[in-house]
Amino acid sequence: MRKEVLVTGGAGFIGANFIQYLLDHTSYHITNIDSLTHSANPKALTQFSRSPYYRFFQVDLRNQAQLNEVFDRQYDVIIHFAALTDVNEKKYSPIEIYDVNVIGTMNLLEKVRGGYAGKYIYVSTGKVYGDLEDKERPNKEEAVLTPNNRYVESKVSGEMIVRSYIKSFQIPAIITRCSNNYGPYQQKQKLIPTVILNALEDKPIPVHGDGQHVRDWIFVKDHCKAVHTILKHGKLGEVYNISGGRERSTLNVVKLILDYMNKGHHLIRHVADREEGGRRYALNWEKIHLTIGWKPETSFYNGLVETIEWYSSKQLQQT
Repeated sequence: MRKEVLVTGGAGFIGANFIQYLLDHTSYHITNIDSLTHSANPKALTQFSRSPYYRFFQVDLRNQAQLNEVFDRQYDVIIHFAALTDVNEKKYSPIEIYDVNVIGTMNLLEKVRGGYAGKYIYVSTGKVYGDLEDKERPNKEEAVLTPNNRYVESKVSGEMIVRSYIKSFQIPAIITRCSNNYGPYQQKQKLIPTVILNALEDKPIPVHGDGQHVRDWIFVKDHCKAVHTILKHGKLGEVYNISGGRERSTLNVVKLILDYMNKGHHLIRHVADREEGGRRYALNWEKIHLTIGWKPETSFYNGLVETIEWYSSKQLQQT
């Protein structure tokens, strides 16, 4: 019996990698919905269209008529990646961010409540815990949620709605929270793609503030495997942290990339710090490892090399 999977935001960075992971490792029938606005990468979709196990709908999650067209079949699971995320661009109002990230989440939950899907996985962010002091231990799932920007606040709101549907309507749902991803198909304005693409052209590389902001990095393919493991073995009603456990400062990441590419550190330019950056984020991934057996497999350096080579080859193809 075939498994029907609905992926939201499958033209985005993590969603596209997740679809590629499923096509490579399963025989699932995949329906991808994306609004093709914001951070979507339509080029990521061309490789999927060749598969007989894949179909695509351009859908705004706030539009009930568009959403209804997608539910022409029963889905085994909905994996909800789609969200407005680029709070630093300032082009989205707090109301629009809330509208997409919260109302869109609720519209999908209503489909599950209506019997159109057997399970719901809500992909949140590790930033819901807020940032950490230098000596604090990485956050566990039971830590207090302290969002510190508009995007993260909307993701916390989405989580609360998922939890309320679990309690009120016994919706079969799971919440995941992940640390910073990197890898192929990431938006060019993000740190690692920016460094790689600028270095290829010997352009200055902007580093916010003193460059000592720390992030817990995970290679996107490890994240995809974690979500698939949760899809198969995760316990309904639970929250799972997904983390690479690879804490690195911004400056350390930039220098590693430049060294691998044989580029000088003189390209680094310190610029004004971001308003909503946060000093340090880190997650404890013990629960997902002990309960369902997942752990990150890719070292930060190996993932970084694969990412550099991917962007470098794409850049060469465009010249």
